[in-house]
Amino acid sequence: MSVARILAEKGTTVTTVSPDRTIDEAIHTLAEKRIGALVVGDSGGRVIGILSERDVMRALACDGASAFDQPVSRYMTAKVVTCTRRTSIEEVMETMTEGRFRHLPVVEEGRLIGVVSIGDVVKRRIAAVEAEHQAMRDYITMA
Repeated sequence: MSVARILAEKGTTVTTVSPDRTIDEAIHTLAEKRIGALVVGDSGGRVIGILSERDVMRALACDGASAFDQPVSRYMTAKVVTCTRRTSIEEVMETMTEGRFRHLPVVEEGRLIGVVSIGDVVKRRIAAVEAEHQAMRDYITMA
């Protein structure tokens, strides 16, 4: 299974934030959308960072309440690892595990086209294992 299949099932809508928005605004967007990360993009649709719940916690730990008024660009992770639609689920799992992050923007030709979360990957992986399990049961029953 590839990232293309996940995006076909879940859609390609991505919640983004501009780098000049405040951490306070970003936190409210995270809460409102019930998501764990915001892709930080420029006006051309390019990914320039990602702001995760972990980044927010680090900001608050470092600067306390004054972090709320600071721009997202100050605390975002600027070195963003991405994937493409052709990336396999196994590659995504390996990348997330090695990088210790839970959100992977999908980028092609320099433009953001989606995002894959660890929840998306786990959901599809469990479905695949259950399908294999059912196939084995059916095979044993028919034998």
